[in-house]
Amino acid sequence: AELVKLAENAYRDVNIAFANELSLVCERLDINVWDMVALANRHPRVDILKPGPGVGGHCIAVDPWFIVDSAPNDTALIRAARGVNDSKPRHVAAQITAAAIKADAQAVACLGLSYKADIDDMRESPAVEIVEILAAGWNGDIWVVEPYVNALPGSLAGLEKVRLANLEDALDAAQVVALLVDHQAFRDIPPPRLAAKSIIDTRGIWR
Repeated sequence: AELVKLAENAYRDVNIAFANELSLVCERLDINVWDMVALANRHPRVDILKPGPGVGGHCIAVDPWFIVDSAPNDTALIRAARGVNDSKPRHVAAQITAAAIKADAQAVACLGLSYKADIDDMRESPAVEIVEILAAGWNGDIWVVEPYVNALPGSLAGLEKVRLANLEDALDAAQVVALLVDHQAFRDIPPPRLAAKSIIDTRGIWR
């Protein structure tokens, strides 16, 4: 029974890793990953998941390691999937930093901190890790919008350059907008509100 539960979450992790790796390939080849996945999924036996900024939560990001620990010589695929998903936040942070430098930005808006849409759970959240990496490597202001919490998590709370803000203030202040969590509130942003911004959309909701 324990292995069944672990296998369910490892299965999800491996499939997410495949999508995330494809997003890296598409970026290198200048192909829209969302369009590519949609076209591939027209095959009746193909169901590629949507890529994202990484994997979070207290199950999918953790459970595969229990299988790896139990059989370290027989779990190369599960270990590789964990490597792909664990590396994605650093890649996204690098994308945001590059966009900020190119735009000569004074501020970046990071939308979302929870590990998935429309909840307040930030356990193992790749969005939190992305903001941490960005704060450590970029000198501008970081405006964080998370409508489901009233305070920054401890790892971000003491950083002077990181502030929790409402959506309108963040969009007013930032020259670069990074969509990290696909909360409904972010889906509802009118396109003209983003027209003059550099956009990093890790969830494909504004394409």
